[in-house]
Amino acid sequence: MARKYSKKASAKVGRAMKKRKAGTLKSGRSGRKVKSRKQAIAIGLSEARREGKKVPPKKGSKKKKSGRKSGRKPKR
Repeated sequence: MARKYSKKASAKVGRAMKKRKAGTLKSGRSGRKVKSRKQAIAIGLSEARREGKKVPPKKGSKKKKSGRKSGRKPKR
C-alpha cells in the first residue's frame, strides 16, 4: 500500500511539534503562540504542502458545483 505522507512531510510535522513543546511555534497572521496539538500538526502539513511534498489535500477543499440552486418553494 502506498504512503499517504512523504517522509519529509512527517519531518515538517515533527519539527512543528517540537517548536510547540518549546513554546516557540507561532501562528501565521496573528503571530500568537500555538498551544494546540492539532494546530501544530496543521501548520506542519501546510508548510509541507507549500514546498510540494506528498500530502493529501485538505478535507474541506472540495470544489462546489457551479450553478445556483433556488432555495425557494414553488407556488401552488
